[in-house]
Amino acid sequence: MKKQRTSLHKAILLGAMALGVTFGADAQRQRTGLHTDKFEPLDPIFASPNNYRTASGAPGHEYWQQQVDYDIDITLDDEKQTITGSETIHYVNNSPDPLEYIWIQLDQNVRSKESDSYKIGTSRMRENINSYSINQYLGPDFDGGFKVSKVADGQGKALPNVVNNTMMRIDLPKTLNPGESTDIQIDWFYNINDRMKIGGRSGYEYFEDDDNYLYTIAQFFPRAAVYNDYDGWQNKQFYGAGEFTLPFGDYKVDITVPADHVVGATGVLQNPKDVLTADQMAAYEKAKTADEPVIIVSQKEAERKEKRRADGTVTWTFEAENVRDFAFASSRKFIWDAQGVEIGGNVIMAESLYPKEGNPLWEEYSTRAVVHTLEIYSQFTIDYPYPKAISVNAARIGMEYPMICFNFGRTNEDGSYSDQTKYGMIGVIIHEVGHNFFPMIINSDERQWTWMDEGLNSFVEYLAEVRFEDHMTDNPFPVRGGVPKYITPYMSADPELISPIMTTSDNVQRLGPNAYTKPATALNILRETVMGPELFDAAFKTYSERWAFKHPTPEDFFRSMEDASAVDLDWFWRGWFYTTDHVDIAMKEVNHYQLTDNSEMATMEGEDRFAFALLDDAAEARLGDDPHFYEIKLENVGGLVMPLIFEFTYEDGTTEEFRIPAEIWRKNAEEISKVFYTTQKVVKIQFDPNEELADTDVDNNVWPASEQPPSRVDAFREGRGE
Repeated sequence: MKKQRTSLHKAILLGAMALGVTFGADAQRQRTGLHTDKFEPLDPIFASPNNYRTASGAPGHEYWQQQVDYDIDITLDDEKQTITGSETIHYVNNSPDPLEYIWIQLDQNVRSKESDSYKIGTSRMRENINSYSINQYLGPDFDGGFKVSKVADGQGKALPNVVNNTMMRIDLPKTLNPGESTDIQIDWFYNINDRMKIGGRSGYEYFEDDDNYLYTIAQFFPRAAVYNDYDGWQNKQFYGAGEFTLPFGDYKVDITVPADHVVGATGVLQNPKDVLTADQMAAYEKAKTADEPVIIVSQKEAERKEKRRADGTVTWTFEAENVRDFAFASSRKFIWDAQGVEIGGNVIMAESLYPKEGNPLWEEYSTRAVVHTLEIYSQFTIDYPYPKAISVNAARIGMEYPMICFNFGRTNEDGSYSDQTKYGMIGVIIHEVGHNFFPMIINSDERQWTWMDEGLNSFVEYLAEVRFEDHMTDNPFPVRGGVPKYITPYMSADPELISPIMTTSDNVQRLGPNAYTKPATALNILRETVMGPELFDAAFKTYSERWAFKHPTPEDFFRSMEDASAVDLDWFWRGWFYTTDHVDIAMKEVNHYQLTDNSEMATMEGEDRFAFALLDDAAEARLGDDPHFYEIKLENVGGLVMPLIFEFTYEDGTTEEFRIPAEIWRKNAEEISKVFYTTQKVVKIQFDPNEELADTDVDNNVWPASEQPPSRVDAFREGRGE
């Protein structure tokens, strides 16, 4: 006769409460009973879909954007360190709106002595006063900012204008109606800033040993602001943090520099015979089909030019199609190498420019890192559409522009370098070259939503770094950004010092973790743990394809990811992007139950009573000979609802993993319980065993308490040798 197993016997009551942990989720957020709003749709706070932007996250059938073309002529004065330029802006109004004026960005004005950026910066007295603090107290002594000498229409007639700090409004002589275009002429000059002394995204670096300059030049011309369907004119002031929001257009740029300079720039060189030797042109052609970087200008040649300067000047002419900006680098110190890489049936030129101070590190790794970046990013987004990508060595900077970026990484005087220097250099190259995709092609509004370019780019940077193969060593890339456990100190910090990701860039408390690391980590968790790589990758690629060469908003990204995956992610966007909640899911209790062999109702510890009907044959068969039930009670201490991941370790040493979607928190986002059935006794339960969730407190993640490993903080300190 079969045994009649009709009741449960509680064997163990142990868990996080036994560790003496105090839980206080309700002290950090407003309770609304058992039901919370963590799974409510985000539709009420999203912009309403319309003919320009659909509810699916795709551009609408009436989507439009402005076209702004530039014809620019500039001169770089290597003696005075100035830029002098003139430009013609061809502005095409593709909007349905008549325009009475056009806003122009004067980003160099952030360095004007009258800049509001200096006025609004806070300061405090320091024990040791240095040049930096003196500039804070007294204001700058550098005469920065655009000196605009002409603003005129296409026929040269002066146009009324007004300058408001970093923005200039140009009043048009007549209304620019939909479908019409107009030309604007602007002449200007400005003093180039010394990046090494007063900082900046662009400027010059002076090399005292050989009395030469290396110029990395950007924001060097007055640029049209974006006019779009959701914001009108994006004419927010540039204070230094929020980067640049720009329309697409075609560029023709003439750059006059000293005759012995090498210039790298956005676009394709139009007059190579005027500026390159026959040997250099031959080497460049060879590089297109080479399997490794080809030297075009050698270190020996660059060192010779450092010592014997040529007389006169030469003009390099570049043209670029469908780009949102233009930048260039110029120096007689440049070594130049290049290698072609085939992407989508086209040969893309991966190039590097660097002074001898970067060798041998740059010759070994820079162009290889560019090739790797273009290949991996193209895999996860769209095929790289531009003809080239250049990495330029510039000390203490990482900055991006279409087809060109400026990256740090220098060797010691004897040419040696540490792994930290090497991988730091490779990492910044991957990151800055990756910016070609976000936001140079998938053209989000950097002035408002820094995370849409920095965060998305940092996420794909993570994917590229973990796939980087070091041809010199067998060491894996020391990836940090995007790894969940590394964001936990920030996530669990004082909420007063943290801003939601969805915060305008100039108002963010800590821009680095907020706009780079946290969104990159969130997307990594979304890919690996919430959605799975297959669904995520398809949706992410859909978003990239939809918004290539367009202006996406956060809603367009959120909606596209859901539309292309059939995964409801409102809870994820709400928690990770709109709040400062963090992940801290605690195992509050773990209770172990076993079936007894009697048919009477069993009395449990305390007042718990369980009565069960007799098991039928089918239920008896499902249970097996030695069933165990483990009831795990969980508390959401940090506020972020997340999936549940458990690893059970059994008596025989084997393990089993259980994964439960985040929707388990729907009815109560603060406390839940879940019963697990096993066929043998469990000796250990570990929550988030692989540290996938960015859980900030691992001390409440294990049962029984005696199995608790050293805390993450202790392990970190031990690793540093403290």
